[in-house]
Amino acid sequence: MLVFAGLGNPGAKYADNRHNVGFMAADAIARRHSFSPWSKKFQGLIAEGTLDGEKIVLIKPQTFMNLSGQSVGEALRFYKLGPEALTVFYDEIDLAAGKLRVKVGGGSGGHNGIRSLDQHVGNAYRRVRIGVGHPGVKEMVHGHVLGDFAKADREWLDVLLDAIAGDAGLLAKGDDNSFMNRVTLALRDKLVPTGDDDRPPPKAPKVQSQKAQSHIRQARPQQAPTKLPESGPMAAMLKKLFGGKD
Repeated sequence: MLVFAGLGNPGAKYADNRHNVGFMAADAIARRHSFSPWSKKFQGLIAEGTLDGEKIVLIKPQTFMNLSGQSVGEALRFYKLGPEALTVFYDEIDLAAGKLRVKVGGGSGGHNGIRSLDQHVGNAYRRVRIGVGHPGVKEMVHGHVLGDFAKADREWLDVLLDAIAGDAGLLAKGDDNSFMNRVTLALRDKLVPTGDDDRPPPKAPKVQSQKAQSHIRQARPQQAPTKLPESGPMAAMLKKLFGGKD
């Protein structure tokens, strides 16, 4: 048995927050793989199902983000599982919006939900870090993560959540690299750049062929040569300027 935890804050007012992308990932997995209806347990909501033959318990802690470890820790103790059986989905401001990375262990990176998990279950669990971008200055981080995804974000977010759900079986098998590759490819196939380094190279400027340029020149109206006056004041002045030469 494995436990997949999506982090977020409970309540409708937080539902579309960037901080709740972990909840969104858990919901996407439950829908795609026909998990059981959500029920209350372990200070959270749980749903059960299978991924690639592995029994999975999905959990969305309802303790609010800062106390996520209480809920997840209770679930692990009940099933007599260690942190190696846990996979956590959460928002990561140190990744560009639309990026995804998977790693085992590490620090909290200032994320209060991860800090709580580390305190309750240790840190040797798998982390699926979902990039939501950084607002640019530390003082704006709180408002950024507790702000809703913009309409423009739905283009990449829907594709990303669908890919996470579709390839979650690879996480159940422990094939983290294939999971990351599949998700990245899904984003590229949908023409959704996952960051500056994933954007397709710019197209070279179109150079017109010599033949095409000659057609353009031919299409321009030909101007008649200017005829100089042969008599009168102007003719006299021109002759004076040019020494009377023709």
